[in-house]
Amino acid sequence: MKIVMLGPFGLRPRGTMSVRALPLAQALVARGHTVTLLLPPWQNPEDAGRVWEEGGARIENLRLPVGAPGWFHLRLAGALVRRALALQPDVIHAFKPKAYAGLAHWTLAHFHPRRPPVVVDSDDWEGPGGWNDLNPYPAPLKCFFAWQERWGLRHAGAVTVASRALQTLAWAQGGDPARVYYLPNGVAWSGPPVEPMPHARPTLLLYTRFFEFDVEHLWRSVLRVRESHPDVRLWVVGQGLFGEEISLLRLARVAGWQIAEQTPPSPETDLVYAGWVAPESLPVHFAQADVALYPFDDTLVNRTKCPVKLLDLLAAGLPVVGEAVGQLAEMIIPGETGVLVPPGDEGAWDAAVSELLERREYSRALGARAAADARARFSWAQLAQSAEAVYQAVT
Repeated sequence: MKIVMLGPFGLRPRGTMSVRALPLAQALVARGHTVTLLLPPWQNPEDAGRVWEEGGARIENLRLPVGAPGWFHLRLAGALVRRALALQPDVIHAFKPKAYAGLAHWTLAHFHPRRPPVVVDSDDWEGPGGWNDLNPYPAPLKCFFAWQERWGLRHAGAVTVASRALQTLAWAQGGDPARVYYLPNGVAWSGPPVEPMPHARPTLLLYTRFFEFDVEHLWRSVLRVRESHPDVRLWVVGQGLFGEEISLLRLARVAGWQIAEQTPPSPETDLVYAGWVAPESLPVHFAQADVALYPFDDTLVNRTKCPVKLLDLLAAGLPVVGEAVGQLAEMIIPGETGVLVPPGDEGAWDAAVSELLERREYSRALGARAAADARARFSWAQLAQSAEAVYQAVT
C-alpha cells in the first residue's frame, strides 16, 4: 500500500511528526508499505526543500512560499495537496485536524472528489479546554482551529486517536463512531532497560515538559518526602514549554538547595537540572534515578494526551509514581508496572514515593515488569498492524 502522511508542521521543534508519525511510518515500511511524510517546515525553515529517508520512510520538507501571511498559508496548504496527489497514494493520513494538515484535508474534500480516502489523526484536544487555552493564539485563530477540529473529525474517512478520551470527543463531533480507531503512541525506547548506576543519594527523577502539572504543588510534595528522607535529591530532565523550570529553580534556591546544571553533580547537590536532553543521552540520566515522578493534573489537555515521556520511563524499566488521569490508567497497571494514585491526593502520592524509596527490591521488580509490559503492549510493530487495518477499512 502507498501511504502519504501530512504534517501540520515539521519534525521539530514540536513532537507529533517525530514521535508519532515517523515511527508509525517506519513500522509500516517494515510491513512492506511505501510511506512518504510531507512536512511544511514553517517552524524549522532551515529544512525547507530537504528530502531524505529515515528507517525506510521518505521525508519531504516542502519549500516555503513567499508573500503576505494569508497568501503564504494558502500556498503552503496547496503545495501539500498537490504533492500528496502527485504521489498517487492509496490513502492519505493527515496528522492533526488543524493548521496546514487540516487545510489540506478541507481542500481535498472540496476540490478533489476523486481523491484517495483521508484518515485524520488526533493526538491532542486542540479546541476549548485544550491547546487553545494553553497557547496564546489570537482569538480569531482559536476559533478557526476549533472549527477545523470539529470539521476534520466529522468529515474524515476514518479517525485515529491517541487516547480513550479523544475517542469519546471524536464521537461527540457527530461522525460515525465505528470509524474512530484507538491508536495510542508507541515505545520509542530502542535500547535495553537501564542499569542503575551507583549514586551517593536516593534520587527522584522528573522527566517532563512541565505544563502537565502545577510546579508549586510538585515542589511541596518533594519537600514533604524530604522530611522523611532527608538525603533525597531531585534530578530534572526536560525544558518547560512556557519556561516553568524557572519557577522550580527559584523555589529550590529560596529553600537553600544546592543546584547543579552540569553533570556529574557533586554529592552535595540537592537538585540537578539537566534541561533538554537528546534521546540518545537519556539512559545516562535515567540510570541515576531510584523513582520516577509523573505528576499529571486532572485537565482536559492531560486526559486527552498520550504521554510519550511516560512510555520512555516505563520502557527504560524505571519504577513510576503517577496520577490516575487519562492514558496513565491505560499505560500503568497499578501495583504491577507502576503506582497510580488519585489525582490531587497528596497523602497517597507521598506514601507511594516513600514506599518505592524504601522497598528497593519491590521497586526494581516493578520497573522490570513495566519495561516488559510497555514494550509488549505499545510496540510500533503492533500498532502498525492496527493502522494497516484502518487503511484497509477505508480503501
